[in-house]
Amino acid sequence: MSKRKYIAIIGASLNRRKFGNKAVRAYAKSGWRVYPVHPTEEEIEGFEAFPSILHLPGPVDRVSIYLPPQEGLRILEDIRRVQPAEVWVNPGAESEELLAKAKSLGLNVIQACSILEVGVSPAELVEE
Repeated sequence: MSKRKYIAIIGASLNRRKFGNKAVRAYAKSGWRVYPVHPTEEEIEGFEAFPSILHLPGPVDRVSIYLPPQEGLRILEDIRRVQPAEVWVNPGAESEELLAKAKSLGLNVIQACSILEVGVSPAELVEE
């Protein structure tokens, strides 16, 4: 039996058309324990939401960022404090400055779509 994996989705959204919401659904469907991170929502897709990554109840294996690059830059130090094994910077969340800072903080950065990584196409995740 494999160990359950934990992911923080920063930029999780109530809007089912947004990738921050599709990621919550894709990871849940793939068996991950999902921690949506949103500054004002209390729940997203049935999961308790947290105002920041520093409020999570435990460690995470992966962080997936769905924020504009300038917002992402502001939270990289908080992500470093949590010490995830991987930090996925999704299309649209990246900038040269963000990637350089993340690497300088020693974060294991992967620049790609984290939804595709769990074998789900974002197009499959309809808005319903």
